[in-house]
Amino acid sequence: MRVVLAEDLFLLRDGLVRLLEAHGFEIAAAVETGPELSRALAELEPDVAVVDVRLPPTLTDEGLQCALKARRDRPGLPVLVLSQHVEQLYARELLADGNGGVGYLLKDRVFDAEQFVDAVRRVAGGGTAMDPQVIQQLLSRRAAEDRPLERLTPRELEVLELMAQGRTNAAIAGRLVVTERAIAKHTANIFAKLSLEVSDDDNRRVLAVLAYLDHGR
Repeated sequence: MRVVLAEDLFLLRDGLVRLLEAHGFEIAAAVETGPELSRALAELEPDVAVVDVRLPPTLTDEGLQCALKARRDRPGLPVLVLSQHVEQLYARELLADGNGGVGYLLKDRVFDAEQFVDAVRRVAGGGTAMDPQVIQQLLSRRAAEDRPLERLTPRELEVLELMAQGRTNAAIAGRLVVTERAIAKHTANIFAKLSLEVSDDDNRRVLAVLAYLDHGR
């Protein structure tokens, strides 16, 4: 699996390269600036891009904007964005096109090798990997703005948060120590209460939930 990595801090970039290579990834390019990232994504066509939001020369959101442009040029390009802090605007932009293969992690998660590598693999496979803190903020923001979330029970909100992180029904059941059948029932209730069409496509289901939480319907 070929990866383009963009991170301006040398030590972190070098550490991520070593970590990913140790888990079987091929590093197609490891760059430190926005222009280098744009060229690498256009020319190398990687399986997944791991991108710091803030890159030189602007050190604002250049990394994110390069990744979004690459996804417009190549719809569905898997992108995992890394950020120092929760930025809801960045999460919204990343999710806006409704395609799969997206992730948003805080850099603190990078230090958990297993969690980080799992997120890269999940995104590369067309899934979603959203940082729990991002999901919590989206949930809180949406709950304050929109009444439908008030229809959900505390358990359903808990299931929704785990779904939004990209977890499967089996993983949610294990986390909450209940049966998969119980999670399936909660999931059906969530979609019914939020007027979202139930789908067997886990990734599409998660993205639909995230889109609803962020933009409403």
